[in-house]
Amino acid sequence: MLPLDSVNVNNTLNRRRALNAGLIALKSAGVEGVMVDVWWGIVEREKPQHYKWSAYKELVSLVQKNGLKVQVVMSFHQCGGNVGDSCYIPLPLWVLEEVQNNPNIVYTDKSGNRNHEYLSLGCDFLPVLRGRTPIQAYSDFMRSFKHAFTDVLGETIVEVQVGLGPAGELRYPAYPEYNGKWRFPGIGEFQCYDEYMLASLRACATACGTKHWGQGGPHDAGHYNQWPDETGFFNRDGSWNSPYGQFFLEWYSGMLTSHGERVLSTAEAVFRGTGIKLAGKVAGVHWHYGTRPHPAELTAGYYNTRLRDGYTGLARMFGRHGVVMIFTCVEMRDLEQPPHALSSPESLLHQVVSACKQAGISLAGENALPRFDEAAYEQVLKKSRMQESEDEDDWISPSSSGCSSTACEPMCSFTFLRMSEKLFYSENWHNFVPFVRRMAGGRAFQEEHHDTESHMHATRPVQEAAAALMCH
Repeated sequence: MLPLDSVNVNNTLNRRRALNAGLIALKSAGVEGVMVDVWWGIVEREKPQHYKWSAYKELVSLVQKNGLKVQVVMSFHQCGGNVGDSCYIPLPLWVLEEVQNNPNIVYTDKSGNRNHEYLSLGCDFLPVLRGRTPIQAYSDFMRSFKHAFTDVLGETIVEVQVGLGPAGELRYPAYPEYNGKWRFPGIGEFQCYDEYMLASLRACATACGTKHWGQGGPHDAGHYNQWPDETGFFNRDGSWNSPYGQFFLEWYSGMLTSHGERVLSTAEAVFRGTGIKLAGKVAGVHWHYGTRPHPAELTAGYYNTRLRDGYTGLARMFGRHGVVMIFTCVEMRDLEQPPHALSSPESLLHQVVSACKQAGISLAGENALPRFDEAAYEQVLKKSRMQESEDEDDWISPSSSGCSSTACEPMCSFTFLRMSEKLFYSENWHNFVPFVRRMAGGRAFQEEHHDTESHMHATRPVQEAAAALMCH
């Protein structure tokens, strides 16, 4: 992944010499390509359907010149407010004007707090953007992108990841970090209190003959930073598993899945026949995975509990449109997590792997946090090839079948977070190059380590130059 602000808010290429030096170094290490966020809030910033692609054309040309491929992210969300957000890039200014006129077009929690990271899926089909619906706005943006980059689609630009929510992920903004609103490992809050989401909930409850269930989300679901046992809804025997809880969670997660279906089907229609691979990201919400209700997943929109598999349906939805599922936290190990969080990123990843296998779709990986140590690289290598260690035999999936290393295909790709000055520090680079080679070739570490000693010596001047240039 390139820096989030590779193209800055003024729509100019940021630190061009630094980017070029970094790309040279990455190419020498054996990296296949780079990922870049194409920000809605930059390209269509000033007024509707007025797109400015010049800075991104310059960036793609620079990458192409260095012999690398490009994955682009259609970033329909705000940058700022999530883990790793190092800059602030808001939604387009004209969209924010519409939000000011009608605050209900963004997600809202039970206290009335509005979240400006992404437009509420409750208004997907409503002409709230100066006569256009959000789905139409996303479609128009992608069509303009396709027209602007038609000469390099399928060759230099090989993949389009379609933004589906906050941080580009198909989820609700249930755990926002800005202003200290949420802290790990809080359970988060349901985001269904804008008037459009509430109207949908009321209609669904009425249709089910339970009108009184449509007045809002659960009254006893707690607050962002509470623990499951402190709430009536999320405790071990709470109402998450009652008829009401099942109704609400099916509606809440179903709305999210339907939103993903709408955006991905639109993207598939736009990019059909271009040779582009489409992808979408699902968040790795691994904290409280060890509890029965999995509350952090539920508030994020994944109806996954110890009693119910919440990922196979998502995977099948991706599969209907030929979309690769991207999943994060591949580098994380259970033993590294704080015990009180009851977190299990490894079990969660196994479950998602199984869901993708059952749905017959490809899975791609990312690391959730910047890591440059050998332990993280070893974990990525193991999990990207679906290898299980002996101490993971007791993993049990809520779905019908697990996935062994012999039964599963490897991940189709892995995208590393992120190109930065820290990556080019001597010790970090020394770890990174063998990791890239092993990911590509699959040879044993001792053999690869010996082969890369001369390579490390040859590329050290490049990485030192990149490190100096990448510094602000």
